[in-house]
Amino acid sequence: MKFASVSRFLCMAFTLALIASCNNTKEEAPVLNDGGLSLPAGFSSNIVADSLGRARHLIVTPQNDIYVRLAQPVNGVGTLLLHEQDGKGKLLYGFGDFGGTGVQIHNGYLYTASNTEIFRYKLDGDNHVEDTAKPERIVTGLIDRHQHNTKSIMFDDKGNMFIPVGCPSNSCQENDRTPGSMGMAGCPLLDSAGGVWMFSADKKDQQYGDGVRYATGLRNVVAIAWNNQANKIFVMQHGRDQLSTLFPKYFNDKQSAQLPAECMYALNNGDNAGWPYIYYDPFKKKKILMPEYGGDGEKTLDSNFIDPVAAYPAHLAPNDLLFYTGDMFPEKYKNGAFIAFHGSWNRSPEPQAGFFVVFQPFKNGMPDGDWEVFADGFSGGADSTASGHALHRPCGLAQGPDGALYVCDDNKGTIFRITYNKNDLERDKDKPSPNNFRDTPVTAMRENK
Repeated sequence: MKFASVSRFLCMAFTLALIASCNNTKEEAPVLNDGGLSLPAGFSSNIVADSLGRARHLIVTPQNDIYVRLAQPVNGVGTLLLHEQDGKGKLLYGFGDFGGTGVQIHNGYLYTASNTEIFRYKLDGDNHVEDTAKPERIVTGLIDRHQHNTKSIMFDDKGNMFIPVGCPSNSCQENDRTPGSMGMAGCPLLDSAGGVWMFSADKKDQQYGDGVRYATGLRNVVAIAWNNQANKIFVMQHGRDQLSTLFPKYFNDKQSAQLPAECMYALNNGDNAGWPYIYYDPFKKKKILMPEYGGDGEKTLDSNFIDPVAAYPAHLAPNDLLFYTGDMFPEKYKNGAFIAFHGSWNRSPEPQAGFFVVFQPFKNGMPDGDWEVFADGFSGGADSTASGHALHRPCGLAQGPDGALYVCDDNKGTIFRITYNKNDLERDKDKPSPNNFRDTPVTAMRENK
């Protein structure tokens, strides 16, 4: 690695401070031994690193280095670089004085996102940042109104950069999250948020207005990925909240806990997914008119809004999406999708749910068959799940060069590594499946289109 002297000094100072912070916490956080996850037979997990900070998204290089984005800087740094060997991560250094979510590698650069800007750093032949003190600013002025404000990053096969921009609203009410308040006519928030924007990957200092709105009608997208088989962008939407709280005339608490679905969309340029005018009801398998715009839980509204390609239980907060292309896992996983569900806060008085990683089978670039819970146990136990006080909350996914799956958690700052060994099948033949989501009405919602 080649660093400017100032950059090297800052990196060393920040790294030493971070290591000291990780090793001298006031309260010792419980750690899941050997990963502690419930996985299908033949799979194992281990903890690569712990207590890093609120680890949002991550990327693993061919050299087994792991770049991790932190929601907020820890000891002055918002991006960490670790080297993983034999299942353990060694912190190399940290850099960048801004927190955020998105991180990707594209054409010899590391791209990182704050809530308002996109930066990139030149990488050397080992995929290490050449100069941590001199990032290039690629996009500035992205909207941050303190709700649904995180920014993820994705590139297509032509080098375009895509940034989801969440809407700072639950359902575009005149008075947000106020019982009985109706929706704003035409939802003016959609002029600058609630969709996916496309930018040049290489042009410096692009303004928000330089971007092209690729798709709209998406309330809040954190999980976004490019599918090489379908040649499409896939996203996971966070569905709206509080149906019974805001419109008790039409919805009871159980309905509010189970509606609407968290939806997967396959996007083309110009698509409209329908928020805030509709939500997707997985039981009726229909697009339902929102109560803020005259709906009553029964009225449908098809219009020109696209259908989801897959649907999942309500309020589980999908925060990352990864198409598996490795060779380590069994063939059924090849080209399928892993989804990190961060977990719910708003299913009360029903138990909270989520805090797991789901696998969605794909065929020819589209969902095919029932989804299943792949990795569970992040929360620390059934009571922690039901209360919503989870020990770990899955947030980011990455694939290692050997085909291992990495999962990071933005509660305790833990990175899990999941591997497969067919020789362990006999060991695990009587092992219970992790697909133990016990809310029967929700489990019945395994609907794919």
